[in-house]
Formats: sequence, C-alpha cells, structure tokens
Amino acid sequence: MRTQFTNELVALTADLTQMCRITHEAAERMIDALVGADLTATYEVFALDERLQAMYSACEARTVVLLALQAPVARDLRHVVTAIQIAGELSRIGQLFSGVADQVYRSHPEPVAATPVLDPLGAMAELAAAATERAERAVTTGRYSVADENAPATMRALTQKLHTALSDTGDTTDTAIALALVGHRLAGSLEHTDRIARLIHFLDTGIPPTAQIVADEDEEAS
Repeated sequence: MRTQFTNELVALTADLTQMCRITHEAAERMIDALVGADLTATYEVFALDERLQAMYSACEARTVVLLALQAPVARDLRHVVTAIQIAGELSRIGQLFSGVADQVYRSHPEPVAATPVLDPLGAMAELAAAATERAERAVTTGRYSVADENAPATMRALTQKLHTALSDTGDTTDTAIALALVGHRLAGSLEHTDRIARLIHFLDTGIPPTAQIVADEDEEAS
C-alpha cells in the first residue's frame, strides 16, 4: 500500500512539473503572439491552455483517489493538498494567458494596440514569463524560490504606464477596456506564481502561505 502511494505521489509530482513547463511555454508563445501579432503563436497558446486544463483535471482526479483511498497523514497529506493547489494556480495562469491570446486573435491581422500601448504590454508579458520560469524551477527542485523582489513594483509601474498610454491614445472606450483587461491578466499571473512559491515554502516548512504574507508585511512595516 505504501509503495503504491509513493508511486502515485511521484506521478503527481511529475504531472505538476510538466504543467509548469507547459505554462512557461505558453508564456513564451504569448509574448510572440502579443508583440508580433503572430496568429500561429496565438493558436499555440490556446492549445497549450487546453493541455493545462486537461492535466489539471487529471491531477484533481488523482488527488481525490489519494485522499480517499490512501488516507495520507502529516507531510504526505501536506504534499497532496499542496500539489492540487499548485495545479489550480497553473490552471488559472493558463486561462489568463489564453485570455490575452484571445485579444490578439480578435485584433488580427492588426496588432492589439499602437506602440505606446504595446510596449508596456510587452514588458508586462516578459515579466509574467520570467515569473513562470521561477515557478517551474521551484516546483522542479522542490525548493522555495524567492520571488524577484522588484517584480511586483515593476508590474505596478508598467500597469500605470499602460493606463497613461491608454488615456493618451484616444482609443474607443471598448478598446481601452479590452486592453486594460489584457494588462490586468498579465499582472494577475504574477500573483499566481507568487502563490506557487509560497506553496512550495509551505511544503518545505509547514508555514501556511497566509502566515508568510503576514510575516512579509511585518518586515516591510519594520
């Protein structure tokens, strides 16, 4: 029974690692789609998201079996619960990237925006892709990957730059809202990768992600 549980846990971890790789690949293709108005890359983002969602469903089913039939305790239970949470975060990132690709699809053959708006969006996409790479490394190694301390501030600055550019371009309200939503999705992906890092830290130390956030806020206050 124990050997079966261990094998299932190894398979679950392998699935998570594969999901991380797919997420990072989707991020890279999203950049090509967004910056280059690349329709082929856009379709690839859609396809990669479909794979992510399918793998998330498979991971969810596997964890249900593990919890129901194997009754894991202590660290093993933490491992299983953390795994499905990480899979959920990766699934949400895939959906966000697919939403960005959808805007590229709607705008094709034209770029999603003029250069003053596209520049901050491209930089935000690059930042999001770098974050998925850190998440992949954290899950693959099982070690807490300290997030780029400057990344949230950089993303906020880029978001402000995007909003300023949208105000200056004179786009229609619907277009401005659609492009602001693209930026919101890119910024949101950073929050999910940060949570993945905190979940890996939880797996290693047992400190819940919420407690880590409180500790970080206390350090900033001091």
